[in-house]
Amino acid sequence: MAHSSSQVALITGGTRGIGLGIARCLAADGCRLALNGMRDESDVQDVLAELKDSGAAVIYCRGDVSRAEDRQRMIDEVRNHYGRLDVLVNNAGITSPGRKDLLEADEDSFDRVVGVNLKGPFFLTQLAARWMVQQQAADESFRGVVINVSSVSAEIISTNRGDYCLTKAATGMATRLWAARLAEHNIEVYELQPGVIRSDMTAPVTDKYDRLFEEGLALQRRWGEPEDVGRAAAMLVRGDLPYATGQVLKIDGGMTIRQM
Repeated sequence: MAHSSSQVALITGGTRGIGLGIARCLAADGCRLALNGMRDESDVQDVLAELKDSGAAVIYCRGDVSRAEDRQRMIDEVRNHYGRLDVLVNNAGITSPGRKDLLEADEDSFDRVVGVNLKGPFFLTQLAARWMVQQQAADESFRGVVINVSSVSAEIISTNRGDYCLTKAATGMATRLWAARLAEHNIEVYELQPGVIRSDMTAPVTDKYDRLFEEGLALQRRWGEPEDVGRAAAMLVRGDLPYATGQVLKIDGGMTIRQM
């Protein structure tokens, strides 16, 4: 197993919310980071400075994961700066624009959600995996890790976010497909399925979920925090859950446990 201090991790959507929680936890383990996001680099300087002040090596790879040229540029920037890639965290995602009812959903919004949440991660994984396969062929001790961040919306429907739910459900199949294809190359693939996590995406519905948690939405009656997901990701990157590739970890406070 490669020690975390030598590992390089590319985290999409890594400068805010769940992605930043993952970045902080991987940095604490000594990982070198490449953080992707859509904002100008000047707008994420505070995040980069925080991580650098903690002792982490970090670069920013600006780009839209739904665009092929941006995905290739991310990989090229990591290759040029670090010369290796051990971990890919497919975290970038958007919710359904306008949260339209199924009867009012439009194709432009559908295509955008599918592009960011499903197509982008699939083909970024393809690029990263090809490189990881090359690294493993050159060094049989190489261990790669791919983590797909989905959502409880893979199982719990929202009829005003149909496109979002579909992409998160499909992420589970993508996880199993890549796990099967990459196992022979010592590359593990996992899915993290967060519940309701405090982030920019959930900020507009804070009052709603404050009330629902008080009423027992999850067994653990609190919001999930980005670092809750981050600690799970760090465990997988360290290799603390061996012999489990292709599996899903639900970081939801027991939200998806059914009761009578």
